Amino acid sequence: MAEMMSVKEAARLWNLTERRITALCREGKIDGAKKHGRSWLIPANAIRPADNRIKNGIYKKKQRPADLPLPVGISDYRLASTEYYYVDKTMMIKDFIDERPMVSLFTRPRRFGKTLNMDMIRTFFEKADKDTSGCFRDKKIWRCGKKYREYQGRYPVIFLTFKDVKKDTWEETYDSIVQIILLEFKRHAELNDSDRVSDKDYYRKVIGGKATRNDMESSLMMLTKMLHDHHGTAPVLIIDEYDIPIQQGYMRGFYDNVILFMRNLFSGGLKDNRHLSFGFLTGILRVSKESIFSGLNNLKINSVLDNKYSSYFGFTSDEVREMAEYYGAADKFEEICEWYDGYRFGGSDIFNPWSVINYFSNGCEPRAFWQSTGSNDIIGEVISQADQEIYDRLTSLIKGETFTTYIDTGVIYPQIRNNPSTIYSFLLVAGYLKAVRTSLSFTGDFLCEAALPNKEISFVYKKEILQKLEPVIPQSTSAAIQEAVCSGDSFRLRRMIRMLLLQSASCHDTVGENFYHGFVLGLCALFDGFYTTSNRESGFGRYDIQLRPKDDRLPGILIELKAGKDCSENDLKRLSEAALQQIEEKKYDAEMKNLGIKTIYKYGVAFCGKNAEVTVNEP
Repeated sequence: MAEMMSVKEAARLWNLTERRITALCREGKIDGAKKHGRSWLIPANAIRPADNRIKNGIYKKKQRPADLPLPVGISDYRLASTEYYYVDKTMMIKDFIDERPMVSLFTRPRRFGKTLNMDMIRTFFEKADKDTSGCFRDKKIWRCGKKYREYQGRYPVIFLTFKDVKKDTWEETYDSIVQIILLEFKRHAELNDSDRVSDKDYYRKVIGGKATRNDMESSLMMLTKMLHDHHGTAPVLIIDEYDIPIQQGYMRGFYDNVILFMRNLFSGGLKDNRHLSFGFLTGILRVSKESIFSGLNNLKINSVLDNKYSSYFGFTSDEVREMAEYYGAADKFEEICEWYDGYRFGGSDIFNPWSVINYFSNGCEPRAFWQSTGSNDIIGEVISQADQEIYDRLTSLIKGETFTTYIDTGVIYPQIRNNPSTIYSFLLVAGYLKAVRTSLSFTGDFLCEAALPNKEISFVYKKEILQKLEPVIPQSTSAAIQEAVCSGDSFRLRRMIRMLLLQSASCHDTVGENFYHGFVLGLCALFDGFYTTSNRESGFGRYDIQLRPKDDRLPGILIELKAGKDCSENDLKRLSEAALQQIEEKKYDAEMKNLGIKTIYKYGVAFCGKNAEVTVNEP
């Protein structure tokens, strides 16, 4: 027999009076409701009746797209799941209960739902003053049976989030972490007067602000013990965005201090702790090699390359399609895919949830919503270590190309300085790259074919990655090159290209047109105000590089490249003129002319070694 709930439970769940629920039952408007004595029993998975239901319980949904607001920036599960459009991720709880790892670490990029999922887990497991089962009765987990529902509201929970611990000094960071822990102690005020707790002096020392550093390093271990003693059930420990203080320590020069403290704090709470039922952690990086989790052999790591839980962070294709239909934008699905799909977590294709929600919230206008949603300091630090080979690889991605590289999902911050190739690992776990194909290497690392996920990341990538490649292309140089290109100044452009080739290219590099193509495309990718495309059909052929203006005040740009060997100055000049003539003969400007772009500069650029010549056909 299906699980049933009382009229009282249904009234609380649906925010209706018991009298109204009884009347709806009598009128046959609640499917499956049955009379039981003088009252009614209602299926636990019944849906709240809409006003337009008819006698037999069948109804037509006539909700307006605006009936449920979009949860932009909402990370409170109770609020998100009851008052906003909520994408049901509660089956994550079932998967966890089936597997029951002692400690789980989930690493995902920023804004992919880590905090909301942790608050969902907290709300499900936590023994609270008020019944929270109503937040799950209409969710998938509730329909999985009594076995899973029995876990609901059963455990005391410790919940810490370090997402806002972004301080400039170790002293400020330590004080901030202490305040977060202190507030969590205060939230469990039942411990202060409990006859079952023998460590009340320690508890009062912490909430009174008199705890030493050694006391604070033991705080998670002591809090789990006290909660276990009081409730008779070992607590659940949740630590959200655990690696934010570590990132700040790396950036601000107090890395060793924060690592030492965090190691002791986490070891006490997570390692061989008999007062812990299970623990959850989230972050961007795994950081396990830093010995923060030293000896923690019960840690289950779930990275962006692992299949387990892969569909629970971010939106799946079916979830996005359903959302698009709900908000009357089913015809926009392909556009959403083009802009926000393309991530590959384990075996799941994933959309960026932050961007999808903002897309619908902004009238289905596609923009790079993910841009600047978090601190970019670490990106600048990562990119500052790039050499010419890394620069070439990173700029090649803008052309839609891929490259194969080793990925270590346990990359740590100091490795970035010591081994610049770890840049790719960081960019992958941080959401700037996707793994098109993945296999295990003989060393145990992942061998991945890396690419940009989607159109949004192409825009973000240009701003947050390529514009930070100043050691290779200074921003002032990039701006000067853009000025020359947009004004038809071929002499200035030639001089600056020659200067860059002398500074950054080796004779071994400058051997073919592919190198020069990547070199010029990398320069163009740094320009503001253009859509940069490469090797696309237009007219009677395929142009090398096109810069289509986003603003009518900017000109269109076409660039054709040629490379020669042992060329004299006259040879180079003729080669650049031949490149320009190819633009004219093949009518590469057809696409931009069809778009109504009237001012188009056409450049023929010829290379030989570290020398270059530029010919321009002004409009």
